[in-house]
Amino acid sequence: MATDTRIDLEIVTPKGKALVATVDEVTAPSTEGEFGVLPGHVPMVSALRTGLVTYRDGGETHKCVIGPGFAEVGANKLVILTDHYAVREDLDPVILRKELAETEEQISKLAQEAVSDPVAVDQRRVLIFKENWLAAQLELYGDPPPPTMRPAEEWGPPAPMADEDIPDDDASSTEKSES
Repeated sequence: MATDTRIDLEIVTPKGKALVATVDEVTAPSTEGEFGVLPGHVPMVSALRTGLVTYRDGGETHKCVIGPGFAEVGANKLVILTDHYAVREDLDPVILRKELAETEEQISKLAQEAVSDPVAVDQRRVLIFKENWLAAQLELYGDPPPPTMRPAEEWGPPAPMADEDIPDDDASSTEKSES
């Protein structure tokens, strides 16, 4: 194949280039959902979330897992900048499962603390990142954990409303009848 019908893929971490390959197509996890890159793609920049990067070279499909970062797409090039990168061969699912269980236990303990405590909020954010990273590695290994509901994964669920902020049904019906 000519070089203009393929994509130069680079995944760069603080340790250097983790992956350099020339491939036919790539799929990456953006914060808005997955996106695919084929030769001739429109240039763009995207924020990335923790997840799988899948790339195809001829008839072979390869996968790796990345942490959050950024992607810069050109017509025939994709550069991914991230702090975290792993391939299946480097993973031990027993260790990952153990770490995931410990992390989920720590998150549960923090959930019981006051939501207004900024230190607890920051600790929880770090633990949720770790939980997502471990889960993504297990998914790459082929042994994904059961899904965890964290709809605002970075920030956690909103604080419950204070009792005085909850409308009283009797007061609402009285106001309506007076109108």
